[in-house]
Amino acid sequence: MVDAVTSNATTQTTATKDAKSLAANYETFLSLLTAQIRNQDPLSPMDSTEWTNQLVQYSSVEQQLKGNDYLEKISKALDGGDTMNTAVNYIGKTVSAGTATATFASGQAAWDYTLAGDAEAVNLTVVDKNGAVVWTGTSDQTGKGSHTVAWGGETATGTKVTSGDYTLKIKATNAAGGDVSASVNLTGIANAAEVRDGAVVLKVGGTYVPLSLITKVS
Repeated sequence: MVDAVTSNATTQTTATKDAKSLAANYETFLSLLTAQIRNQDPLSPMDSTEWTNQLVQYSSVEQQLKGNDYLEKISKALDGGDTMNTAVNYIGKTVSAGTATATFASGQAAWDYTLAGDAEAVNLTVVDKNGAVVWTGTSDQTGKGSHTVAWGGETATGTKVTSGDYTLKIKATNAAGGDVSASVNLTGIANAAEVRDGAVVLKVGGTYVPLSLITKVS
């Protein structure tokens, strides 16, 4: 499914490049035609048949540009429909997304994190959308593999944060003090599909996730 989204994006990119190339050729053709008219010999003006042929070429290129523009719009509309159909298939399923940012809503934000090896200590830091630290803590889930963190919105001062997007950062170390590789994902049930800012996104819990970030479905 993700591959299909990527393929659609690649097709649109290719169409855009082709349109730009054609537009450049069109501008070059128009410049040459104008220069030819400006510099023609008054005593031996351009043959009317040749002039007509060049006007026909001019019109043909112009129509091709417009046609490509219409085709691109149709392609985008069809791709948007296919992407929405793909997103709808995710609803009701548990999905994982490659993002460390979750939305705090209904009193909780949750993440999954994966440790590449056993750790002695796992330190957690939650930052807001501006990168400011709002909470720090530790996790007792230090074994190799996947674990879950549920944050109730508490801050270092004991107050509660407002709803919004927050990012989890993890620092894991082993018994020798060396770093243990850790990754953070967002996992939850997809409960809706919407179009936001021109892109189709899934609502996972309270977080809106682009389809391109979905890494697992179960």
